[in-house]
Amino acid sequence: MAVQEIHAEMVSSVWKVLVTPGSEVAAGDTLVILESMKMEIPVLTEHAGRVEELHVVEGEVLQEGDLIATVVAAERGAAH
Repeated sequence: MAVQEIHAEMVSSVWKVLVTPGSEVAAGDTLVILESMKMEIPVLTEHAGRVEELHVVEGEVLQEGDLIATVVAAERGAAH
């Protein structure tokens, strides 16, 4: 089971949270939107899966490298 940790790439604030723990996400889905220097920065997943943990709340100030979310990758070839 692959786990993707998503970290802040710069000092920013959490403008909007779009998912909750347990949410199913597709590759490229936006998890949160950060705001830095009046710019909105979407934070995307790299792989399809399920949001295991969400480590931020709206309005929170993040430092570069802070953990935003943990996503467990969808299992490939699972029985249907």
